[in-house]
Parts: sequence; structure tokens; C-alpha cells
Amino acid sequence: MRQAYETETETEHGSAEDPRSGSRIRALLAAWRGDPGIWRRGVVVAAVAVATGLLMILHAQIPNRIGNVGSLTETFLPWLGLLVPVLLVLALLRRSATALLALLVPVVVWLNLFGGLLSDKAAGGGNLTVATHNVNAGNTDVEGTAREVAASGAEIVALQELTGDAVPAYEEALAPEYRYHSVQGTVGLWSKYPMSDTRPVDIQLGWVRALRSTIATPSGDVAVYVAHLPSVRVKWNAGFTASQRDTSADALGEAIVRDPVGKVVLLGDLNGTMNDRSLNSVTSQMRSTQGAAGDGFGFSWPASFPMARIDQIMVKGVEPVSSWTLPRTASDHLPIAASVRL
Repeated sequence: MRQAYETETETEHGSAEDPRSGSRIRALLAAWRGDPGIWRRGVVVAAVAVATGLLMILHAQIPNRIGNVGSLTETFLPWLGLLVPVLLVLALLRRSATALLALLVPVVVWLNLFGGLLSDKAAGGGNLTVATHNVNAGNTDVEGTAREVAASGAEIVALQELTGDAVPAYEEALAPEYRYHSVQGTVGLWSKYPMSDTRPVDIQLGWVRALRSTIATPSGDVAVYVAHLPSVRVKWNAGFTASQRDTSADALGEAIVRDPVGKVVLLGDLNGTMNDRSLNSVTSQMRSTQGAAGDGFGFSWPASFPMARIDQIMVKGVEPVSSWTLPRTASDHLPIAASVRL
């Protein structure tokens, strides 16, 4: 009993505390203070830390001329933050004060860019809930997928990557909840409120992958766009191939800016994140519900391990209230939803 008392002391809350741990920390700090090489070691680690911070803050200056490398970087920009803990371990192993100090650069830059996404910005007062889902052309559970999306309680639902064979099944599954709907090409829109002026939107593909409709909600008319922009590919010999996607994004942006209805909601798979400069024709005039009122990053793809939010809900003349991802379905994308105030 006496021996135990000599090696442990009781805190005021009754928990055991080893006085030797404080001694070890003090000894470590003393050793670092007395080490003449503490500022000379770890220069490479420090350089990588500073370069990481500069890469994040100057991402818009990375050229797209070769392989669209700028857009590729911007698509996965938040993940550069994973370098920080790796560099921290290296700095500690090298016992380098220079590297530890340099780590402040990427930490401050990352928090400035993405720190706001870490908090829950959801509020109340929404009067319209919308949802969107790329259901995947190879989806083998159409009914289950439709049920999951309808369970969100959304008054308006958009689906992308619809196939001719699957459309009747989606129509049947969603009919009990949604009285009005329209399918144009491979995209569809379902609504609990009347729809009018529904038509395809030409996004320069040669076939229909976007539509637009005016929906008469109890709080007024809103123009709803559904779009599925072309896919992008990362190829070792061609980089980030996205020229067709970028052309379609420009066409979509032009259609939205000319829309006569003041309140606009865009739902769909844009195959790009809000950071991707190539979507500027759309993102410059609209707000992301996730960025404005979401909880976290809201990554939606791939569903097995989400790494990017390429599925978007964006608004113009409408106030975002909350935004979230829905449970996984048989698709390779997660469905997403948002509450807005008209």
C-alpha cells in the first residue's frame, strides 16, 4: 500500500496520476532547448509543409492547360489536409522546431478554406425540401432506391442516370408520393406540386441530360433545373479529361442566368466540386446549400468511401436552411437533400 502511494498520487477527482509523466515531458523540453541542431534539422519537412500551404492558397493559379491539373487539384483540395499529421510525425521524429513552426502554414490555410465546413450550420424555418440522386444506370434495386429518396420527405426529387428500362419502375415506386413528374432523356423530376413550362435544356451533348421546370409551391413559383454533366476521367497520358463537362457547364450556366423566374434551384450530378474553377459559370451565380447550411463536407461520391461532393444542390434567390446526405442506396452515389426558404 505504501509502495503504491509512492508511485501514484490521487487527484482531487480521485483519478491516479503518475508524477513521472510530467518529469518526462519536462526532460524532453529541456533536451530540445539544449539541442543546437533543433533549428537546422527538418528543413525538407518544413519546405514540404510550406509548399502544401501555398498549394492550397494558390490553387486557382495552377494552370489547366496541361491535363486540367488545376481542376483535378481543386476537386480533392480538402484532402491535402491529411499531409499535416504526416508532416507532424516527421517533424517530431526529426526533433525539428523549424518543421513544427512551418506546419502552421498549411494548418492556418486549411482552416481558413474549410474550417467553416466543420460546424453544423443548419437552421429552422425552411418551407421546401428538395433531394437529388444519381441512381446509377446499373442499379439493381430500383424500388429500394426510390423508397430511400422518398423517405427524405422532400417535396421535389430529381434523379439522374435513368435508363429506359428503369423509368417505369421509378414512376411506379414514386407515384404514391409525387403526383407530378417529367422524364427528359436520362434525367427526371418528381414533385408534389404542379409543374409547368417543363422542357429539356441543351447542354451541348447531342442528347438530353438536363431539364427545367417551373414548380408552383405554396410559397410561390420556383424554377427547378435537373442536370447530369458529362463524366470526367483521370488518365495517366491525358490528365484530368473534362473538356466536354466544362462545355456543358457553360451552357447550363447560360440557361440559368437567362431564366425569367427569380427563384432557381439546381439539382444534379455536376461531376465537379464547388472548388472546381471550370464550373464557375454555374457556381459564380448560385450558392451551395451544403456550403451555406450543411453539416460537414457532405461528400457524396463514391458511396463506398465518399471523397468528393460532385452531387450538388444549388440555389439562386432562395435561402438555404439545412443540407445533408441521405442513407446509401444501391447506387455508387449517395443521395443528398436540402431544406430551403423561398
